[in-house]
Formats: sequence, C-alpha cells, structure tokens
Amino acid sequence: MNANIRATIKSLKVQKFIQIQKNLSNPIPKLWDDGDIFNSKSLPWRSNPVLLELHTIDPTLQHLNQVHAQLVVSGNFQHPLLLGRLLKTLCSSKSTLPRATKIFGCIDEPDAFMCNSIMRGYVNFDEPGNALAFYYGRMVKDGIFENRYTFPVLMKACGDLCLVSEGEKVHAIVVKRGWELDLYVRNTMIHMYAVCGSVGDARKVFDMSPESDLVTWNTMIDAYVKNGDVGFARLVFDAMPERDVFSWNTMISGYVGIGELDAAMQLFDWMPSKDIVSWNCLIDGYSQIGDVIAARSLFDRMGRRNVVSWNCLMALYVRIKDCDECLRLFDRMMMEGDVKPNEATLMSVLTACAHLRRLDRGQWIHSFIKNTRWIKPDVLLMTAVITMYAKCGALDSAKCVFDAMPEKSGVVTWNSMIMGYGTHGMGKKALEMFLEMIKLGVMPNDATFVCVLSACAHAGMVMEGWWVFNLMLRVYRVEPRVDHFGCMVDLLQRSGLMDDIKKLPLMESGPSLWSALLSDCGTHLNTELGVIVARKLMELRPGDVGPYKLLCDIYAIEGRWEDVESVRKMMGEKDIHTRRKQQGLAFHLRTTMARGGLQGSARETALKPER
Repeated sequence: MNANIRATIKSLKVQKFIQIQKNLSNPIPKLWDDGDIFNSKSLPWRSNPVLLELHTIDPTLQHLNQVHAQLVVSGNFQHPLLLGRLLKTLCSSKSTLPRATKIFGCIDEPDAFMCNSIMRGYVNFDEPGNALAFYYGRMVKDGIFENRYTFPVLMKACGDLCLVSEGEKVHAIVVKRGWELDLYVRNTMIHMYAVCGSVGDARKVFDMSPESDLVTWNTMIDAYVKNGDVGFARLVFDAMPERDVFSWNTMISGYVGIGELDAAMQLFDWMPSKDIVSWNCLIDGYSQIGDVIAARSLFDRMGRRNVVSWNCLMALYVRIKDCDECLRLFDRMMMEGDVKPNEATLMSVLTACAHLRRLDRGQWIHSFIKNTRWIKPDVLLMTAVITMYAKCGALDSAKCVFDAMPEKSGVVTWNSMIMGYGTHGMGKKALEMFLEMIKLGVMPNDATFVCVLSACAHAGMVMEGWWVFNLMLRVYRVEPRVDHFGCMVDLLQRSGLMDDIKKLPLMESGPSLWSALLSDCGTHLNTELGVIVARKLMELRPGDVGPYKLLCDIYAIEGRWEDVESVRKMMGEKDIHTRRKQQGLAFHLRTTMARGGLQGSARETALKPER
C-alpha cells in the first residue's frame, strides 16, 4: 500500500471520527447492515464447521489453529468481525496472548475492538504495563481511534500500576477525544484515582459529573472507605438518592475497618435487605476485636452461610485459644454439608490440631487435602501441615511433607521445620536445616533466628548459639528483639554461664526491653530466666514495683509460696510496698473527694498513714 492510499485512508478515518463526535447523543452508527456478516454468502459459516468454532464457549488451541488457517485459505483473513472474534478468543488465555499480538501485526486495518481485546488481555493477566505500551506503541502510533471501551481498560491498567501520572495523561486524552461525558468512562476514572490514593481528584471528577448512576455513588463511597475517610464516605452515603446492598455493605466495612462496631451495627439494623456479605462483614469486625459472644450470636442468626462465615468464626476461636470449639465448628460444617471447606478453613483447623496436639485429626486433614480436588495445596497450607506434624512430635512426617514440596523458597516453611526440631531437643538437626537454608539462598528473617537460637537453648549448644547470634548481628544485620535476647539468656543460664550474660548487647539496653523480657518470662513460666531479668530490672529501677510484682506472680503460679513471701519481705524492707499503697490510697481519696465523699472524721482516718 503506497503513501497516497495510506493518507487517503487516514483522512477518511479522521472525517469519520469527527462525524461520530458530532453525533454522540445519537445512537451509535452502524458500520455494516444487520445480518450482513452471518448471512453473507461469501462466508462459509454454515458449510464449514471449523469457522463455527469461533462461536464455541471454550475452543481449544487446535481449533483456533484450524480457524486461523481457514480464514487465510478462504480469503477472509482481513474480515474485521472474524478477526475481532479470533483475537478476542486468543486473548482469553495467557498462553495464546502473544500469538494474538502477532496476528494483530498482520492486519491491514485494525480497529478499536481488536486493540481493546489485546489490552484487556494484558490487564486481566497482570501485565498492565504491556497494555499501556500497546496503546501508545500501536494504537496511538497507527492512528486507531478509541471507543468508549478503550479508556476503562487504560484506567484499569493505570490503577493496577498505581501510576496516577499515567492516569492523568489518559484523563487528558479522554477530554481531548470528547469522552469525558460518557458515564462508563467517568466511573472508571473515579475508580482509577481512588486506587492510586488521589481521592481529591476522584472527588473532582465526581462533582463535575452532569449525571451519576448508582455505580458512580458507590465508587465514590468505596474510594473514601479504602482511603480511611469514613466520615466523608458517610456524607456521600447520606446524600445518595437511592442505595443498593453494595452501598450499605461498603459503609459497614468502613466502620468495621476503623473499629466503630456500634455504628456498623446500627447501619446493619437499618438495612432494608441484608446479604451474606453484610453478615460476614460484622462477624469479621467482632472477630477482629475478639468479641466471640457477639460474633457467635450473629453467626447463629444467619439464615444462610458461606465458607467465609465459617472461616471467620473458626479463626476467631483459634486466636482466643479455644481450639476445641474450632474443631467442633468444623465438624458441624462438614456434617451440614452445604458449604465446602477451602484452604483458609483447613489452615485454622490445622492450627487448632497443632495447639491441641491432635495428631489423629491433623493426619485426617492432611489426607483430606491430598484427596480433594478443589483444595490447592499451596505453600501456606502445606507449611501449616508441617507445623502441625512438628508440634505433634511427628518430625519424620513433617520432613516428608517438607521434602515433597516443589517450592521451598518461602522462609516460613523453613522456620517451621527448624522450630519443630528445636522444640523437641534436636538442636543439631535444626542447625543443619538452617545451614541448608542459607546454602540454597533463602534469606532468613528475625523469626528464623528465634527458632535457631531457641533450638540451641533447648539442646545446650552454647558455642553454636553465640555463632548464630553474631551471624544475625554482623552478617544479616537483624536488630535483636526481646525474643532473641530471651533465647540467649535462656541458653546461657541453662549452661550455668551467668557471667556471660553481661556480654550481651542487652546489658546496654534500657529498662523497657528488660521489662518486656520479664513479661515474656511470666507468659512462658520461665522462672529461672525471670529471676535473672527481675534482678537486672531492680538495679535499673530500684523503686519500681513492677519487677517485684511480676516475680511474685511467676512464683505464685508455680506454687513457690516461700519465694513469694521472700520477695514481699524484700519489698517491705525497701519501703516499695508501703509507698505504692499510699499512692493508690491517695488516688482513691482524690477520686472519692471529687465525688463529694469522705467527710469529717472519716477523712482524717483515711489520711492516716499505714503503720
């Protein structure tokens, strides 16, 4: 095709574009007569079943190859409708998307539909950058005019990339082409700005809209909610001329996200009609704050539940350590049979089995995973299986699952195996796993070093523990936390190396770190370590009652009442107990007197110091 013909075609395209822009309010002009394609005698639709494969729901690659060949042989390769259909089908699969772009390069006069199909394919398969590159490199460069479906795809690509600058460029093109009045295009612009965090720009587009539909209002509310501006979202919600269930659910999720459960519950009660999402949103909100009574009450009131409903409640029971109830809930779910468990369900159940050391139940879940088609054994799920076996003491089974995993690049999976060996006193095995992990290039994190140091402490491996601790500080530059210091102090005191504790960087730390370490000792009932840490805190804060009280609690839980009395006697000798009691009494008096209480002799009696 020579230059003159190309110039003529381009001129005709420009004239056609101008004519369409002048008639935006009119119905979209027809580019061909009705029935021209499917009734045309020049196209062997009815005589050639291969071409009919373009109308099948899911044609195979072999069928598409046959269709492509038949289009070339029959001389219909440049037919716009057939090519558009072929490209759309090719773009529905990631594996055939590159082939669609190659075919596109052989088309003499591609149109917006073909370009949109390819760009939408890129966006759907997480390649938004390629979608933008295709638009600028092919569509704009070749002078192919956009239609109302082009810009939403571009806005989606900009939103996925969080590139508000690119979105602004596309916005400018929308205005230049005259599509800013299109409601569909405008709604996607609001969404793009919201996803990129530019809520102000989204609001400008919203306010400049001459007309708005339900999608426009919901998109604006969702923009405010996702950016934490629930107050502004409520203003838009209250101004809506009409609402649907999505409007209500978005506002409820917004209140749940900022912890205002009362406001969320109020909206929930006002809803004219509720769906499963409404119930699940509130159940999840109460689960996040640990209110098991409210969450269970909502769950029991639900007429119909889905897997999210069950998962929220089971995860809550695991979080509050009521693992027996989690297993009972799972049994009820399986018995009712109307909802199938998914990966999140099994994660909660495996965690409950690990906590209860229910190896039999854990083995049943593992078998269920292997024999169920809809369950995808991903890294997180199989790591939960490994953790369950490790905590139940079935380390051989844990290692078999670990070895069978195709991907071991996740540090969490390695941590589970190291923790399992360390917990059961197999420090050398844990250290071997750690060294193998480093050899394979998996980067350890702070939790990895806690697992390895804990393994060294349980096995009494002092030299190895020091080596790992120094490796953490000097090579991987991990800043020590309370857990790391706790493992090192535990390791040294178990081995009778009390003086070596002074070599730890912990000695240079402030009282807050020592207080956290003492609290951790109380949580895990580590009496020996608690005594060491408490004495250090007594040196740092001589007048603080906290270390004495925590030490008394640790002794009391273990029934060491003589030690409790010894600590109390020490507090009395240092006048700590009396001083604290007077401070508490003074606070009580200030509160009571502010309320008009304690008059006359009663006040004088109360103000006398304790002897």
